[in-house]
Amino acid sequence: MKKSKIIYSILGGLCAAIIVATLYLYFFASMNKSEEAVYVYIDEDDNCDSIYKQITPLADKRAMTGLRTMIRHSDYESKIRTGRYKIEPGDGPITVFRNLKRGQQAPLMLTVPSVRTMDELAGVLGKKLMKDSIDFAEAFHNDSIVKALGYDSTTMVCLIIPNTYEMYWNVTEQKFIDRMKKEHDKFWDNARKAKAEAAGLTPVEVTTLASIVDAETTNNGEKPMVAGMYINRLKQDMPLQADPTVVFAIGDFSKRRIYLKDLSYNSPYNTYINTGLPPGPIRIPTVAGVEAVLNYAHHDYLYMCAKEDFSGTHNFAATYKEHLQNAAKYSKALNERNIK
Repeated sequence: MKKSKIIYSILGGLCAAIIVATLYLYFFASMNKSEEAVYVYIDEDDNCDSIYKQITPLADKRAMTGLRTMIRHSDYESKIRTGRYKIEPGDGPITVFRNLKRGQQAPLMLTVPSVRTMDELAGVLGKKLMKDSIDFAEAFHNDSIVKALGYDSTTMVCLIIPNTYEMYWNVTEQKFIDRMKKEHDKFWDNARKAKAEAAGLTPVEVTTLASIVDAETTNNGEKPMVAGMYINRLKQDMPLQADPTVVFAIGDFSKRRIYLKDLSYNSPYNTYINTGLPPGPIRIPTVAGVEAVLNYAHHDYLYMCAKEDFSGTHNFAATYKEHLQNAAKYSKALNERNIK
């Protein structure tokens, strides 16, 4: 009798162990076959089948069966939440299911770049976020949204402060804009506003000038010099005569050389035929460009010309005579390289 009890106890223990092991393999063991985190992206068009299709190549077969079982016996299919979901090594089906069901997604680090136009920015965002580039472009050009922010079609780019931000992949167009407004207001603190006022500029005007400075040089060390030269011209009511504004007006960003005929192109952005700043920025400026304007170099230069060594920096001049000499050297270098 005792022997039978012992046998039954052993068999019961084995059954329990098998059940526990099975439950572990199907519901608690790591789903992720990789040694690194993997991500699942669920958008508005996804259903359970498309979600399974994403996860299956990444997951252990038995753990995948466990996940399917939990989803099948829940209301998840009627309440699918969009987002970017992280599956860490060691995450079991229960953890993955809980995250999917609750919408506990993982944020990403989104780099908002300095690009020429809001449409170009929309294109970048459409590749990195759930929403399509068209959705972002339409929001950026929506009159009611733009006016509510205090901008118009020419100044909307002033909203954007290029940087890297933690954000959710499924962020909506409006929430993205709201976040950019928050970051813009944080950037334009009292100290920066005071520097802008001291330079005789508004934040929009600083951003506009910064966009020209950025287009003139990628050398951050030289940007305060370029900004100082343009501020000198503004103070003397001289046309800025900035070649990048002519390129922007014409709309041919492949142009490497500006000809005399280009300088008369009829556009409010052409700073050869109009004094003062153009109606708005000619690109989304970098933070370095904005800081260069706020901390511009104080000097007497009124002219600059790209250096003939094509280093990306400039020769500065206080007189037109000296400027003509610099321009002749650069023109000669262009001709020698057959740059048109």
